[in-house]
Amino acid sequence: MASEPDPGVVILPRSILDTDLYKLTMQQAVLHHFPSVQVTYRFTHRDANVYFTRSCYEQFVVAISQFTALSLTSDERVWLQNTCPYFKPAYIDYLSSYRFQPSQVQVAFVPREPDSDEGRIEIEASGLWAETIFWEVPLMATLSEIYFMTADKDWTNDGQAELAYEKGSKLLEAGCAFSEFGTRRRRSYHVQDVVVDQLIRAEKDHPGTGKLIGTSNVHLAQKYGINPIGTIAHEWFMGIGAMRGYEHANGIALDLWEEVYPDSALVALTDTFSTKAFFQVRPEFREAMLIDSGDPFAFAPQAKEVYERLGINHREMTIIYSDSLDLDKALALRKQCEEIGLIPTFGIGTFFTNDFKSVSSQGKEKSRALNMVIKLASANGLPCIKISDDLMKNTGDRETVSRIKDLFELPK
Repeated sequence: MASEPDPGVVILPRSILDTDLYKLTMQQAVLHHFPSVQVTYRFTHRDANVYFTRSCYEQFVVAISQFTALSLTSDERVWLQNTCPYFKPAYIDYLSSYRFQPSQVQVAFVPREPDSDEGRIEIEASGLWAETIFWEVPLMATLSEIYFMTADKDWTNDGQAELAYEKGSKLLEAGCAFSEFGTRRRRSYHVQDVVVDQLIRAEKDHPGTGKLIGTSNVHLAQKYGINPIGTIAHEWFMGIGAMRGYEHANGIALDLWEEVYPDSALVALTDTFSTKAFFQVRPEFREAMLIDSGDPFAFAPQAKEVYERLGINHREMTIIYSDSLDLDKALALRKQCEEIGLIPTFGIGTFFTNDFKSVSSQGKEKSRALNMVIKLASANGLPCIKISDDLMKNTGDRETVSRIKDLFELPK
């Protein structure tokens, strides 16, 4: 069972495994192919009208300094070996010796006006890719938790367990297969703990309908005895695009991934350089595809058209939807996939772990989650970019973005 948070506990990950599984799978792949590559990660807060406080910044800096206390325990090691056989013994040894290095992270507070207590927070992490890859998820989860303890207190945990159970029940009753993906932007560790606990309870109460596939959070997967879910993220394609060239980056990235995981199901993110570019380079892709930006309702018809043109049975293809999902959108996408003849699954994040109403509005207005990302900014000094299907989500060096859009004949 999930327990109430202890206000005296320092806000940091509760375990080195309190992160998303894809950070581990990518770390192993980076160690295999790119052990000496140097990278930089950069934080972006997309909501210009939301500010952090100086107190939030100061507590965040303290929290980062205490990440050094985290290490893989003997129980966690045994569990990983038994649960995730795709992790090689050499990687488990590496993870056992891994320690966060706070010196790799630079954080600055930029006041909105001179002497203001409100402002922006700038974060940059740099170092070996194999080491710094582990910072992204816990940095954002920690910042979110501190923000909602210091800067925005207009909310309450009351009713979160009931809400999570209700959401899970409705998804299951509708026959949806879904995973919990809410670590990065969770309101707190406690909230995500409650959510996973209640989703499991909902599945037990609704046998034979939908399916809770698992959680992306490795620590909570171990705690509750469910599957850890996740394989690959945009940064794999972004880093390889920068170092190996963007024209064939999608194909190269998937080929290199399969060298590390030859016996595992391969999930492709189609929108690192736009879905159009993915289908130009790797149209024959036959396994699961994850759609994380753009109009999700446009993707399934497009995918069906491409596969029919190639003579591939689209009815065997799985699409994983994960971008800004809520209950209504998931149910509508499931209905569309049923009509088209595709297999849908859903990775649901913020809607599970950061769905709150403000107390001052008496529950009439949302208490908004932080709209933030940490993206790979460079690899071996070369700029890394992402050209999303959502034009507002393009990130990276503008000149490089423009050049690669020309390469794939994308609108500017």
